[in-house]
Amino acid sequence: MLRVRVIDLESSGDAPPEHGLVEIGYCDLVANSADLLGEPCDWEVFGGFSELVNPGCPIPPETSAVHHIIDEDVAGGRPWREALPAFLDGDGVIAFAAHGADFEAKWLSDELRGGKPLICTYKAAIRKFPAAPSHSNMGLRYWRNPDGLERERALPAHRAFPDAYATAFLLRDVLNDGHTIAELAKWTGEPALLPRCKIGDYRNDGKGTPYSEVDSGMLRWIIRIMADDPRRENDVHTARYHLEQREIDQRLEYERMDLERQLHANGLDDNNHLPATELPL
Repeated sequence: MLRVRVIDLESSGDAPPEHGLVEIGYCDLVANSADLLGEPCDWEVFGGFSELVNPGCPIPPETSAVHHIIDEDVAGGRPWREALPAFLDGDGVIAFAAHGADFEAKWLSDELRGGKPLICTYKAAIRKFPAAPSHSNMGLRYWRNPDGLERERALPAHRAFPDAYATAFLLRDVLNDGHTIAELAKWTGEPALLPRCKIGDYRNDGKGTPYSEVDSGMLRWIIRIMADDPRRENDVHTARYHLEQREIDQRLEYERMDLERQLHANGLDDNNHLPATELPL
């Protein structure tokens, strides 16, 4: 039975080796069948587990304020490096997933994952649901209100199993809508395609402006000024994407207008008078 393992990690800080994990959780997606091309489909949420683990260092109070895990909670836990591999070992696991997978990738090396892809559901969500008011894990959970999600299992937020459980429903619906693991892995490998521009006059009191409504001159300015700033790679990628889409749309419009001129020149501009077999494509 093929499955995607959705992982959530809670930590004492940003990244190893200075920090360690304090809780590890997962929830699986299981494919019940395959389509005509052999792609796994009919995904459903299944199982899951979490464990408090010892980070090997004190948990800063500002970090405890996020997940509410304190030193006393993990004092008797297994060392996180000892516990983590068991969470990645599952029959039929063909990929892993996490919301904002850039963070999990700091802890889940390619070697630990056995070379299996790590899908970022945040990057998938901003492509799939660009109109969402928030693309945070719980923001999407409440905005989408997915079928079958049990509220008590998705709480408390910022704990390993509840977060993985909520993420699993997001990924279930994206996969069941026809997207493939390979497609999501490709999106993960690219910068995020941001839904809103929050730069300069387009900040809109912090709410931002849809990139589709940003002036082309501004898009070119973003690319020119920010191209060498790694912190702005998502904005640059998004600006390039929208400029390319506009160029494609403009080219198609020119081709349509040229076809209309040719039809008009040959007296074929009124399709209603043509036999069905002679309608221009």
